[in-house]
Amino acid sequence: MAEETGKKWYVLRSVGGKEKKVKEYIESEIRNLNLEDYVTQVLIPTEKIYQIKNGKKVSAERIFYAGYVFVEAILEGEVVHVLRNIPNVAGFLSETKGGDPVPLRASEVNRILGHVDKLSENSGEEIATPFFVGEPIKVIDGPFNGFSGTIEEVNEEKKKLKVMVKIFERKTPLELNFVQVEKE
Repeated sequence: MAEETGKKWYVLRSVGGKEKKVKEYIESEIRNLNLEDYVTQVLIPTEKIYQIKNGKKVSAERIFYAGYVFVEAILEGEVVHVLRNIPNVAGFLSETKGGDPVPLRASEVNRILGHVDKLSENSGEEIATPFFVGEPIKVIDGPFNGFSGTIEEVNEEKKKLKVMVKIFERKTPLELNFVQVEKE
């Protein structure tokens, strides 16, 4: 039986968009090889976001650290080899010159895990994407649906944007909610 104190967090690099598959593969492989004492947690930090689809607000999950899977493990014996050879895994994020994986520092782990806790607690309505002045957007909801424009002003508190839209060849300022637009 492995000691509790030997457990550390490591970051595996994965093919983008395949993080959930990698997690499933790791959990399956660990069960099959009876390595549950060595790999105790596999984590993919996600956040809940809201988007407008077909005029309706829908919630979705977005992976917070795309391309990375966090693993709490004791890297002894064949564990490193098993993790490296999981399909869609490109290796560990940080390795020494000899190829040994470098664990995350406790401060990094606390920051990431604290951030994950904050994301899961924050069930308030978060908007899918942050917006920036000068960014081109497309209106996807409301009377100006389909029009394109440029962001002139961003109000994070009220979740509103001032957007310049060309209507009949004239630039017209509009005030829109974050959920009424998408990035072009």
